[in-house]
Amino acid sequence: MTLHNDNALKLQTFSQEHALKEMKTKQPFKLLGILDVENIPCARDSILYGSLGSAVAGLGHFLLTSRIRRSCDVAVGGFILVTLGCWFHCRYNYAKLRIQERIAREGIKNKILYESTHLDPDRKQTNGNSSN
Repeated sequence: MTLHNDNALKLQTFSQEHALKEMKTKQPFKLLGILDVENIPCARDSILYGSLGSAVAGLGHFLLTSRIRRSCDVAVGGFILVTLGCWFHCRYNYAKLRIQERIAREGIKNKILYESTHLDPDRKQTNGNSSN
């Protein structure tokens, strides 16, 4: 019984060590050797939407005109336009989100800092002169 448990434990530790080695040696996927698609926010979505836009624009132009060379040019242009449009839209929203997070973080820090002090804006101000 213990031999089976020891073998199972050895197999489990071997698989965990193997998984850790794979994670350490895994190279990030770089598009054209310069654009790290896995770690740059918005890169993956922009490339995917650009590819889809390219296919739609090129195929649509080909079906309307039957001109192969011009359709390829339209497909490349569609890829560039859709990719850049998605990139700038996504990066703008990402920057806006980062600013909102920073403001919220500062607000929470100030709330913790000023809580239960006379500088706390939520605390009701009472005057010593009030009489009922």
